[in-house]
Amino acid sequence: MIRWLVRLSIVAIGVLLSACSTAPLLNNVSLSAATLSPTGAGETVTLNYTVGQDATVSIALSDAAGNQYVVRDAVWRKASSDAYQLRIDGTAPTGDPVLQQRALPSGVYTVTVTAVTANNTRESAQVNLTIQSADTPVPMIENLIAFPTTISPNADGREDVTEITYQLPVTATVDISIATPDGRTLPFVTGETSGPQLHRQVWNGKTTDGLILANGVYTYTIRAQDQYGNIVERQNAITIENSGQPQATITYSYMAPQAVMLGDTITVTIRVKNTGTVPIRTYGPASGHTYTTDEVFSSIENGIYTAKPGGYWRIGVDWDANAGGAAKRYPYRWAITPRPPAEWTVPYVEDEFLPGEECEIIGRIQLKQPENKMGFYVGLIQDGVGFFQDKTGRTIIRVGF
Repeated sequence: MIRWLVRLSIVAIGVLLSACSTAPLLNNVSLSAATLSPTGAGETVTLNYTVGQDATVSIALSDAAGNQYVVRDAVWRKASSDAYQLRIDGTAPTGDPVLQQRALPSGVYTVTVTAVTANNTRESAQVNLTIQSADTPVPMIENLIAFPTTISPNADGREDVTEITYQLPVTATVDISIATPDGRTLPFVTGETSGPQLHRQVWNGKTTDGLILANGVYTYTIRAQDQYGNIVERQNAITIENSGQPQATITYSYMAPQAVMLGDTITVTIRVKNTGTVPIRTYGPASGHTYTTDEVFSSIENGIYTAKPGGYWRIGVDWDANAGGAAKRYPYRWAITPRPPAEWTVPYVEDEFLPGEECEIIGRIQLKQPENKMGFYVGLIQDGVGFFQDKTGRTIIRVGF
């Protein structure tokens, strides 16, 4: 009895193996529709097929001129009676580094499905698909320029940013990313709808949350995709040099005398250190200049010390009763540098206060303000940016009449 059961089992297994080995390698290849008319609204046609043996499957579309567009290349498929499906949307990858995916032009295409087993048994099946597309221009990224190609994001007003400009012939969704030297990819522009015109993006060498990036070569990639599935990418390099956050610290301040008569002059002594990693641009008047309380930095020397764009720094003195807004704060300002004007980077015009340097600034103010008591203080000013160590070293000066 046992021998009979064993023989029966062997026969059954043999029949089963025979059935598997003779199952069609590729079967039931069909399309859900014979025509695809993409309008950009996500239309697709579904390709169905079954594989009777484990195999790799490739799928390609060929046009009447013999051009072949591979949409699946040697994808592993296990034998199954359930149909595999592929949604065809009328686009195909191109292998081109710029036009990476294109919407196929109108025409009749032969869809070829090829299955190959591990022992190199091969079987193919074909169906026809008609594509009726809009045949619109692709969103080529034209006239791409980044200028300057080397930036120094250190808030000194000199090549802190680069301007990326490009032209699109049609409306597309644009993404711009920045690849860092250590392999990270940072988003810059995400999902922006851009029309057929010249476009401009300004990059400041920072992440989207404001962190300044380190020195190195960065690659920006612009990706444009239209509603029909055309995808275009272009990229280029931007170099960051002398990157860093400017930072200075008031280490000492003193004002004297603290009891004067109206018309007398007080002396302000301030020590400052560049505690950052990049030079700080500064300009006059130089240490030693004397103001009166009727003057401000922009009114002396024919206005040559009016606040400048470009991230310049100065040290300043203000007092409690000064009613001016931000533009009038710290009316008494001096350059932050240990060098006399003749030795400045641009003599008598501007200097650079270098990382690690310290300097002592002497400023004088003649008091013509008819007040019995004046509360003076010092602070650092970065033109067009703000005030740092605001209201440091507040000192009461008593004034007699």
